[in-house]
Amino acid sequence: MDALIRALPKLISAAGGGEEVTEAAARIAWRRVAGEPLRRHAVLFRLFHTTLVIAVSDAIWQKQLMPLSAQLLSRLNAVLGRGTVTFIEFRIDPETVAKERGFGEGVTTITAEQAIGAVPQELQVAANAIADEALRRRFLLAAGASLLRSES
Repeated sequence: MDALIRALPKLISAAGGGEEVTEAAARIAWRRVAGEPLRRHAVLFRLFHTTLVIAVSDAIWQKQLMPLSAQLLSRLNAVLGRGTVTFIEFRIDPETVAKERGFGEGVTTITAEQAIGAVPQELQVAANAIADEALRRRFLLAAGASLLRSES
């Protein structure tokens, strides 16, 4: 594996910086830089130009990783051998994280409408006390998804 890691800059250069090869190299580099514990909650979604989009489990992980982005960026580019990645975006995408972790198999996907629809009226009324609209929506989604999972 170490030989492959050391060869990544040469592979990118030989491919002329082609998007597919560069993204594949970035995936390998991310696996090395992130390590197993972090990869359980943050997986590479895609490389868009020079922005690495990392899917994270939730807003807590997003908030915890944002201050580390400069360090992760430096470590990634050290592995890739050049400034291949200029920015890391941490995007909340629990489905992508679950799929990467292998939890998506045999699990029914719940849509946002199904989750919110499963929330009892009294809980929806209570949720209106949450001033932050995005936080209120996340609360309702989590509550509804939890209720639907417990019913099945």
